[in-house]
Amino acid sequence: MRIVNLMENTPGAEGCVYEHGLSFYIETGKHRILVDTGASGGFFSNAEKLGIDLRQVDMVVISHGHYDHAGGLLTFVEQNPRAQIWIQRLAGEQYYHKNETMERYIGIDPRILTLPQIQWVDGDREIDRGISLFGQVCGRRLWPEGNGELKRKTDEGFVQDTFLHEHYLVLEEKGKRVLLSGCAHNGILNILDRYREIYGEDPNVVISGFHMSRKSGYNEADLALVRETAEELRKWNTRFYTGHCTGELPYEILREVMGEQVSYVHSGQEICLGGI
Repeated sequence: MRIVNLMENTPGAEGCVYEHGLSFYIETGKHRILVDTGASGGFFSNAEKLGIDLRQVDMVVISHGHYDHAGGLLTFVEQNPRAQIWIQRLAGEQYYHKNETMERYIGIDPRILTLPQIQWVDGDREIDRGISLFGQVCGRRLWPEGNGELKRKTDEGFVQDTFLHEHYLVLEEKGKRVLLSGCAHNGILNILDRYREIYGEDPNVVISGFHMSRKSGYNEADLALVRETAEELRKWNTRFYTGHCTGELPYEILREVMGEQVSYVHSGQEICLGGI
């Protein structure tokens, strides 16, 4: 299995652009998969720089209904109109970042909802042998504090987003499993709890943002939550790769607690899976 980051918030591979967004390219024995498409078409130009032909992709997974994960999708379908696109049905709702001073739409482009390639998912779904999606994460153990400003707009007004539009990709090859999440809005520990409920064991590898970044700065409670999460993650027999919405200071704490069990993935970098 080969996994290459095509877009992340920080500079990495020479010549690759970076932006607030996330995208991964994956090769398995049978499929070419694109997970998320960043906030713009920059992921596509990065792929070309890295010698990756996204026209050969046969499967796209959009992790959740936010612009920084689906913003480049229309660029992709212009170049590759054949690949099926797997997305949770609730990802088409109206999602906002809202607090006392601002109100900003962060949902996906409505034009995406009419694409004929979309395969709508309700909850869990097996796509092919060794490729599955799961959702329905309802736990609230160490739920990220930043979620409080993320809302869904309804006819009655704004309500707290519960992130049921988020799903998680599980790839199995050579007896090993890799779990990929976008932002882990529902909390990486709750996602792992749901994974263990389904599969009965720990994933070998997790690739995910941890939604710990706070643009307004970190208070003691924020940092305590990061440290407590790190202490819990270190108990898993799992190798973690993170980036995007995790944030630099939280990552420093994760690394301090977890050591080499966790690594940061920058734009354009390939993840070495050690034989998977």
